[in-house]
Amino acid sequence: MSSMADKQKNKRPAGVDPASAYDVIMDAIVTQKLAPSQKVSENILTEMFEISRTTARNIMEQLTAQQFLVSVSPRITRVAPLTLLDVKQNFAMRKMLQPEIFAMAAAQVDYDQIIKMNEDTFHKVPIQDDAHALTLLKANKQFNVFMAQQVKYPLLIHWIRQLEDTTMRIYWLYVKMKRTLPYTWEHQRALVEAIRRDASDDIRDQVHKILSSSEERLLDAIFMHDQMYMQDLKIPD
Repeated sequence: MSSMADKQKNKRPAGVDPASAYDVIMDAIVTQKLAPSQKVSENILTEMFEISRTTARNIMEQLTAQQFLVSVSPRITRVAPLTLLDVKQNFAMRKMLQPEIFAMAAAQVDYDQIIKMNEDTFHKVPIQDDAHALTLLKANKQFNVFMAQQVKYPLLIHWIRQLEDTTMRIYWLYVKMKRTLPYTWEHQRALVEAIRRDASDDIRDQVHKILSSSEERLLDAIFMHDQMYMQDLKIPD
């Protein structure tokens, strides 16, 4: 005869697959279900995502190493803040890295694959729901990481993945405020065409245009939004 504890255990939902738990928790940070500066712990992650304490501990260690969580004290860990400095640093680093990465990668890529990946970022305005917004942000990340992978420098790929996860956190703000991505489809098509021609100078120019216009739009949206928090960039409830 089963014990009461066994019966309760059997009634629980399956929860998050441990293999995908990192991605699910990172999605929660991006979408501010785990908000900037929110306190987190093994217990909180275990309850929210129905994962084991061991899985929660391992993911917390990984996210802390990547600076998406910050250890405030031996007993307190929080989601990393998201500030204007983070936004400016993210764009500055991508402006240094991405134009060269795309120019170096252009000769290596399968153009048909690039076309398909770019089409995955296409969207009609307005973006109506959070699930669609997250799907678009992931498609944008995948496009940029894929280009870095063609260069075949493991450390560079690691940096780009981390930059792109931060980019998703930043772009999420814009999508929630404006219901669209901060770059235009015309800019993206011009970039893909430059990649097709393997025109290095044009590739660099198009990447820089996308990043510069995205940064300008995003900062304008933040400064114009009177309910946006000043210290942590949070979407108001």
